[in-house]
Amino acid sequence: MYRNLLVSIPTERSPQPVIDGAISLATSCRAQLDAVSIGYESSSMPLVAEGGAAVAAIFEVEREKALERAHAALALFEAEAKRAGLVHSSRAISALQGEAAAILGATARLYDLTIVAQPEYAQDTFDNTLAQEIMFQSGGPVLFMPYTFKGTFDPRRVGICWDGSRLAARAVRDAMPLLEQAEAITIITINAESSVPADASAAHLVRYLSRLGLPTGIDRLKTERANIQSSILSLASDESLDLLVMGGYGHSRLQETVFGGVTREMLESMTVPTLMSH
Repeated sequence: MYRNLLVSIPTERSPQPVIDGAISLATSCRAQLDAVSIGYESSSMPLVAEGGAAVAAIFEVEREKALERAHAALALFEAEAKRAGLVHSSRAISALQGEAAAILGATARLYDLTIVAQPEYAQDTFDNTLAQEIMFQSGGPVLFMPYTFKGTFDPRRVGICWDGSRLAARAVRDAMPLLEQAEAITIITINAESSVPADASAAHLVRYLSRLGLPTGIDRLKTERANIQSSILSLASDESLDLLVMGGYGHSRLQETVFGGVTREMLESMTVPTLMSH
């Protein structure tokens, strides 16, 4: 089971969904939960005639405002973590956007799992980009909580998006602490005959998970590439899945397999918590 969890608390969007998910998971795992919240400083400042001292004063005001936003977001987390009786810590940071991504990416490398908020692309905020950067830079699994999420995260029914790739296999291993607690696991394949290597087929994955005593079945889907994301989410709804597990693919089309093209679409419209590994 996960013992050390990190949660990224957004400062420019509602932090409640990610707080709810992180606290309920930490409670069930009896894990240490550390929270980091970054207030973003502006990288563009107006030109002033007074010189360096005036510019420095403007930067300091901007830094203080950014820290205030971070502390305000963490206050919500602190209140609920204390109420839940969790062993926890919190850290407020003020940083430029590029620095923020580097800080959180490096921090997440020493945690079993990082919990972040689903990007909400309708809002123009670096909080959206930061969540993805953590996945790309951390070297570990990232759990995205939908911005519609409420209540307790209790993944009893899990779907694994399987294309036989290295990233899909990495995601399965990274999700193992959750898979071991699941009551039902559904392996989801898309056009498997043409996309999944024979030596890493869904049947082979079933055999592997069965050796661990995990209840596993296969749902084979056939659909056009443009409909992959909607087909997965439709199945997740029909099967009442509590969690999706999948590889988190980057932007290089040369590295993408059947699920690669739907990573952004899943981040945009996910309706259930989704664990991704890059």
